[in-house]
Amino acid sequence: MLRRAFLGFCLGLWVSLALAQSVPKPGAKDLCPVCGMIVSKYPNWVAVVTWKDGHSHFFDGAKDMFKFLHDLKKYAPGHRKEDIAGIWVTDFYNLERMDARQALFVTGSDVLGPMGHEFVPLANQADADDFLKDHKGRRIYTFKQIGPTLPERLDNGKFD
Repeated sequence: MLRRAFLGFCLGLWVSLALAQSVPKPGAKDLCPVCGMIVSKYPNWVAVVTWKDGHSHFFDGAKDMFKFLHDLKKYAPGHRKEDIAGIWVTDFYNLERMDARQALFVTGSDVLGPMGHEFVPLANQADADDFLKDHKGRRIYTFKQIGPTLPERLDNGKFD
């Protein structure tokens, strides 16, 4: 029984490390396709969209990543949602990349990102609840709840 638990733990750790290593890091000159900022200057906020053909788009925060995803025609002509291989954000507390579709995002807090008010990515409900309380956040969203108008509302300081 103990051996099986240990093997399960090792397998989980191996998968986590493999995923973390497969998420590319922005280069010194990679620009956010939404705002034009140099992404590598803000490693604690990096978000990444990877494509099945192997290339990636990097963002200086989740807010610009959501703008991008909701308007591929504008920001990435010729790209389709079906061709996305992965969507990654940087967890606020441990600064590790995680699947954005599994993250929770807090808005309206006293923590600002490189472009002002931001969707602060957190790995689980306990972290999101603690962050909300500790940083005067207003609301917690799942990935699917962030529609096309919410990032612009966040830019304007509207936190619903």
